[in-house]
Parts: sequence; structure tokens; C-alpha cells
Amino acid sequence: MPLQEELESQGNFLFRYRGSLPIIVLIAALLVFVQQVRSCDIPSLYFYLCFVTCLLGLAVRIYTVGHTPKNTSGRNTKSQIADEINTTGIYSTVRHPLYVGNFFMWLGAAMLTHQLWFILFFVAAYWIYYERIMYAEEQFLRGKFGTQYLNWASQTPAFIPSITQFTSPKYSFSLKKVLQKEINGLLNIFIVFTLFDLIYYYIKHQMIGMNDYFWLAGVIGSFVAYLILKIVSKNTTALVDEGRM
Repeated sequence: MPLQEELESQGNFLFRYRGSLPIIVLIAALLVFVQQVRSCDIPSLYFYLCFVTCLLGLAVRIYTVGHTPKNTSGRNTKSQIADEINTTGIYSTVRHPLYVGNFFMWLGAAMLTHQLWFILFFVAAYWIYYERIMYAEEQFLRGKFGTQYLNWASQTPAFIPSITQFTSPKYSFSLKKVLQKEINGLLNIFIVFTLFDLIYYYIKHQMIGMNDYFWLAGVIGSFVAYLILKIVSKNTTALVDEGRM
């Protein structure tokens, strides 16, 4: 198979299973974290630095999703979907803002290991993994939108944003869409930090406990919010934003 078709095939395969990458990163990070904690202490402030890194990624995702129309920038895994090309707002600065957001969310988890080599390994692995997904997505968009896509792609960076190119979003910010699509992201972040904190405390004290109950409070709060939003979404139309879901 020619390299071009091979890369596209790999990208489509990885696209369908891209939700598995966070689990792989998390397991690897936990193994490295356990070894690191046994040999040294990790300051509480460092945990918060990692947390802010994750929140930065979530903020990028929230801004991106909030300004997109229906059937674009979704969480679909079976096949590529795009009713139109997003070219305004954050998409005027970078072609794959959701993957930029994912990068920072997972980078925060990788940073928890407190090991530079693992962080650099994560960055390299993320790039190799998502380079193929981005290639497959762009082949799909190029085939569907032709010159329109090429004109936008030729002046918009793939992954590192060019802030000077920013243009106002075509669509207004949809809080309803964000509440439906991204609340699980906040919950997942708090779950990860709670897990790392529990492990840290157990290794240091040989008993179950936590150094910072902020993480557990975050899990409880975001889980309650997640349940409420799911119930509201399932039983009412309060969170329906016509043309944006």
C-alpha cells in the first residue's frame, strides 16, 4: 500500500480508538508515579500546576465546542463527520484546536509523574499518534470541500496556534452545548487527581487517606453536576440548542 494511503488508513483506525489513549497514558503515568513517590516527595503546589495545565486544555475544548455548529468537532468515533468547515474563531488560528485541548489535558496527567523523561516521551507519543489522525481528517475534508478547505489550510497552522490570525467566531457561544458535551471532562480530571493523591498518601503513610481533599470534593461536585445535566438532558429540552447539537 502506498505511504499516503497507509497513513490515512492508520489515521482512520486510530481515530476510531482515540478514546483509548488517555487510559494508556494514565496507566503508564501511574506506574512511573509510584516509583517516583517511593524515592522523593512531590510538593502540593506541583499538583496544582498540573491541574492548571489540565484546566487550560479543558478551556480550549470548551471554547472550541461552544462556538461550533452541528455535526462538526464532535466525539464521534465510527467515521469522519463534517457538514461544513469551521474557519472562524479558534479555527482561524489552528486547524485542530480540540487536539490542542486534549494535549494539555493529558499533559497535566503526564506531568504528575514528576519525571521529565516521561513527559517528553508523552509529547513524542502524542504527536506520532495524532499526526496520523490529523492526516486522515484532513484527507476527508480535502476530498469533501476541495478548494475551500485548501485555501483555509494553506494559511492556518495545524497544531501550534497563530493568535495574530484570529477572527471572530461565526457562531455565538452555546453554553447548552458545552454543558452537554464537556462536563465529563471536568469530572475525569478530578478523578485522575484524586487517584494520584490517594496513591501518594498510601505510599507515604501505608494507610488510606488523602493529602488534599480538594480533589475528592471536586469529584463529588462534578459528578453531581454530571448526573443532574444527564437527567435534565434525558427528560427535558432545556439543554437543547437547535442547530448546534
